[in-house]
Amino acid sequence: MDRDFILKINHLVTKFRNGDDYFTAVDDISFELKKGETIGIVGESGSGKSVTSLTAMRLLNDEQEKVKRSGEILFNNKGELLNLATLDEVEMRKIRGNEIAMIFQEPMTSLNPVYTCGNQVAEAILLHQQQLVKQTKIERIVDVVQTSITEQFRKIANLITFGKIPSLRNKRLPKKEKEAKEKTIALFKKVQLPRPENIYDSYPHQLSGGQKQRVMIAMALSCNPSILIADEPTTALDVTVQKTILQLMKELQKEFNMGILFITHDLGVIAELADKVLVMHKGKIVESGTVQDIFTKAQHPYTKGLLACRPPLDLKLRKLPTGDIFIHNEQGKMTATSKKVQEVIHDLILSPEEIKKKQEKIYQGNPLLTVKNLKTYFPAEKTVLGKPKQWVKAVDDVSFEIYKGETLGLVGESGCGKTTLGRTLLKLVEPTAGEIIYKGQIISNYTNKQMRGLRKQMQIVFQDPYSSLNPKITIGEAIAEPLLVHGVYKTEAEARKEVKELLERVGLKATHYNRYPHEFSGGQRQRICIARSIVLKPDFIVCDESVSALDVSVQAEVLNLLNKIKDEYNLTYLFISHDLSVVNFMSDRIMVMNQGKIEEIGLTEQVYHHPQSTYTQQLIDAIPKGIVAT
Repeated sequence: MDRDFILKINHLVTKFRNGDDYFTAVDDISFELKKGETIGIVGESGSGKSVTSLTAMRLLNDEQEKVKRSGEILFNNKGELLNLATLDEVEMRKIRGNEIAMIFQEPMTSLNPVYTCGNQVAEAILLHQQQLVKQTKIERIVDVVQTSITEQFRKIANLITFGKIPSLRNKRLPKKEKEAKEKTIALFKKVQLPRPENIYDSYPHQLSGGQKQRVMIAMALSCNPSILIADEPTTALDVTVQKTILQLMKELQKEFNMGILFITHDLGVIAELADKVLVMHKGKIVESGTVQDIFTKAQHPYTKGLLACRPPLDLKLRKLPTGDIFIHNEQGKMTATSKKVQEVIHDLILSPEEIKKKQEKIYQGNPLLTVKNLKTYFPAEKTVLGKPKQWVKAVDDVSFEIYKGETLGLVGESGCGKTTLGRTLLKLVEPTAGEIIYKGQIISNYTNKQMRGLRKQMQIVFQDPYSSLNPKITIGEAIAEPLLVHGVYKTEAEARKEVKELLERVGLKATHYNRYPHEFSGGQRQRICIARSIVLKPDFIVCDESVSALDVSVQAEVLNLLNKIKDEYNLTYLFISHDLSVVNFMSDRIMVMNQGKIEEIGLTEQVYHHPQSTYTQQLIDAIPKGIVAT
């Protein structure tokens, strides 16, 4: 048998119990990974990407037949061929984390909030490399159970209250603990964490998203693994942080000669990092090949759709292509088109004349909203008497205008003040100083009662649609609620007809009226939130990172919907995002924000192609450019 691989998947199938039947999440896939190679696995949510990695790591609970799996997971462990699918849990623990490590998508939920970051990484080192831990947490609890009831409760209370990790608090291993701490700090330096000694003693909530992700990378690399599985490690990160982490992974791979499985829905990121690409759709691998082949010679219509959905960096389009352009449903049968990606994009390009005509129409009128010297400060530290001692200047003396019918894109890294500015404009956060002038009226000093009359005209679409919808009421009731609160209709029965028509308009069905939020996908829930924001026919909407968590194909559909609704209702948007490629597609002008201040503002083409600020240039340079799809 050819053993020129480090991981080989043969005919892998993973099924989840669904009532009396089973749902197939991974459907007979095969591939192999070599040392020093990076394979990118791409596809939409639900395509089976993460389930593939979790199955390979044996992290799915297959007890009580909740999960069924078949096929081989062959791991070449320094010449010894192991089938991970048949290993017992004790043997898997020696492999998992030690030889095969994983970086999870959401570091905040992957790191234990009651332990310091340093302790969590050091524990992994002691467990896997030193193998000197004589007493695990489970064994300690067994010891507790063998004592009296009173002693049992006391020991459990101490364990919970003081958050002690036995492997790190064992007084018989002070030298090993010291060595583990030194190695952990060295790892923190390697992954370019600032102040590594301080971060060792910091808790996860005290770090930024990028810093938490680097702690996860340090933990994954603590045992010099042969394989690193990275599951959407950069999805929620700013482009600048994303670029740094991708560069870091390349350097560490070269140093340790690791094989990497990189899972994402972003083909731009894959083009920056991967050697080969697997495209997954509904549990199957529909296309595979080198990065160059996938981008320039894509054959499967689903792959073409993924490539076309990415907002182009140097073109202005009427709308973004979606997957249905490449796959048609004719008389119940799916048929694929032979069109190439660039052919589809070429037909959608806005000419310079069209762009200029649109700009002239927008900017010949008066501003809808004017902001003068706006400040929003939050107390960072208080005195003993409760008076603010230091301030966080979230919005620091900004001035700008938004015109009727315009989409003003607001970009910047996390923490720059984008969201605070958007909420301050709607008076959801009280400004510290400055003026907000809406339709000629100064509203910055309006009371809550005065603002109620403007709520019909000023709305917001939040980043996370699920948390902004009440899980206890149907989506029809959620959309009808503003109509009833503002007295447009007296009863829900009267509002029902308009809500059902609006559901159809945003790409949903009238029959969805009585369904609950959990019954919809992420893209559908975002459509529900858009419907709720426009049901009162407002003039101004703040879109706060409204597509950042969506797959590229769903993102394209929602962005097209926002533009369609804007034209139909003559809306004005403040479009907040950290993704300059999305803002480039959506916006007439771009405003760049950094540390509470405006770095620069100008027409989209000017800011993107001729940035005046060094910070703006850094944001643009950090966008994954990849390979131009053809």
